[in-house]
Amino acid sequence: MKKLLVASLLCAGILPALAQNNPSGAATQTIDPKVWYHADFATTSVLGINTQGAYNFFASKGLKPNKVLVSVIDSGVEIDHPGLKPNIWTNIKEIAGNNKDDDHNGYIDDVHGWNFIGGKNGDVDKDNLEVTRVYRKYRDVFESQNRTLSEDNRRKMPTEYSKYLQSKQEVTKAKEDAAKELRNFERLYKLLPTMKSMVGTGAVSAEKISAFVPKNQEEAISKSILTQFISSSDFVGKTGTEIYNSLEKELKEPYDHYAAQVNAHYNVDFDPRNIVGDNYNDINEKYYGNNHYEGPDALHGTHVAGIIAGVPSSGNPQYGVAYKVAEIMTVRAVPDGDERDKDIANAIRYSVDNGAKVINMSFGKGYSSNPEAVWDAIKYAEKHNVLLVHAAGNDNKNLGQSSNYPTNYSTLTATTPLVKNMITIGASKNDNMDPKASFSNFNPIMVDVFAPGEEIYSTVTDGKYMMLQGTSMASPVVAGAAALLLAYMPNLTPEQIIQSLKASTNISKDNDDYFKKYSVAKGVIDVKKAAEIAYQNYYSKGNSKTTSYPKRSKSAKKTTQK
Repeated sequence: MKKLLVASLLCAGILPALAQNNPSGAATQTIDPKVWYHADFATTSVLGINTQGAYNFFASKGLKPNKVLVSVIDSGVEIDHPGLKPNIWTNIKEIAGNNKDDDHNGYIDDVHGWNFIGGKNGDVDKDNLEVTRVYRKYRDVFESQNRTLSEDNRRKMPTEYSKYLQSKQEVTKAKEDAAKELRNFERLYKLLPTMKSMVGTGAVSAEKISAFVPKNQEEAISKSILTQFISSSDFVGKTGTEIYNSLEKELKEPYDHYAAQVNAHYNVDFDPRNIVGDNYNDINEKYYGNNHYEGPDALHGTHVAGIIAGVPSSGNPQYGVAYKVAEIMTVRAVPDGDERDKDIANAIRYSVDNGAKVINMSFGKGYSSNPEAVWDAIKYAEKHNVLLVHAAGNDNKNLGQSSNYPTNYSTLTATTPLVKNMITIGASKNDNMDPKASFSNFNPIMVDVFAPGEEIYSTVTDGKYMMLQGTSMASPVVAGAAALLLAYMPNLTPEQIIQSLKASTNISKDNDDYFKKYSVAKGVIDVKKAAEIAYQNYYSKGNSKTTSYPKRSKSAKKTTQK
């Protein structure tokens, strides 16, 4: 969940001081903040990826691009968004709306992709977290009404019993904590009418709120909230109506978040899988779902797709990294909750079988009930020369101590990746002296490289645009970069793309060892430099099957901050 202005109102003595988005040492903005992640670090000192520089480089070499199909496995994509519509993939072998499987791939009317979490009668919106599914799976095994049988199962399955106890403890505590937060925000919601009357509809000043004399506790709390809210530079000079609407929106997001945790994520008695109608226990089942590409809430997937292939629309400056060369295949497999291993495995295989060369995976979870099924699908993608780009996760954790599935490592202590076609991405921000986004997971072995992921402007549902942040945003930056390289150098292997991206990162020379403990490649990707490295080491040499690994250039490492 993104940072919220009022996320801990009651927990910290009514209101904490508002955080200012102006970190010490941040680079001076010299470009439109809506497109900062495209900046050329060498000329602006902004840790962007130099998107246009890459296009200019390929033009200087006389190379012409091919279209590259990028699969977005996510919550769904608004395929008719003006900023996305020109770059949405169409399956030309399928006839839209005739309710037939024209291309005989097992999926009816999959014109723009597929939805693995929908069925004949609807679509899954909210779902459990995986830890809740583990708890539910073993509850009747170890705590059934047959006490003798339960005790016998505990003796026979000590490993599973230990997993059950751990999941039960985690789910119980998390649900209790979420319920407490939900009650807090319910109390705040009840104050909204009071705050609305205090601000009115016209001009509002801090002096006006300060002069208000509260008659009871509710008015005192309301005054404190409004005082902090209005003191933010974003609301100076705003009307009471504008302030109230913003405040209501700020309260709604955390309220919905905690309500989802209580009612779905950590609710062991909630299971929406019957909507899909598959045999969930059959991990090899492939042909289920529907062609509802958008689903109930496609905001996240639409944002991700725009970072990869969004096009400027109606004067809006937003554009994706591969906006000139990429097409988006939408594969819906991620609910509001944790994705399921069966769906992810099938989503990867569907993407590969239908021509995707890059797969973006902006999702992850701490538990996996069947990681082998996903690993098998990843190896299937590797066999077919398809690159997988995965977000590292947003818990500010060391992935050597805390799993984030799907992972390219068999254990937390493993040092050798399982496959060579998967790259894991951490999130950076526009701050040269402290470029790691505070939420980003990290590890010097398991996270390959960092890319811009904080305050990223992109497409969202209803034809709109919004800034979001997360490794979910950093991953499609890299997926777009990979697609750009592949469009001009189609014979590159996933391994060669990964090595080129890792060997071409930027970091301020005054902060040279900053990323040493955070990732393999000690910096933020630069797609122009990656293009130069790939062209010099792989493409211009005929793309030999024997892969040699370029060293990270000193020029890339020592770029001077201006």
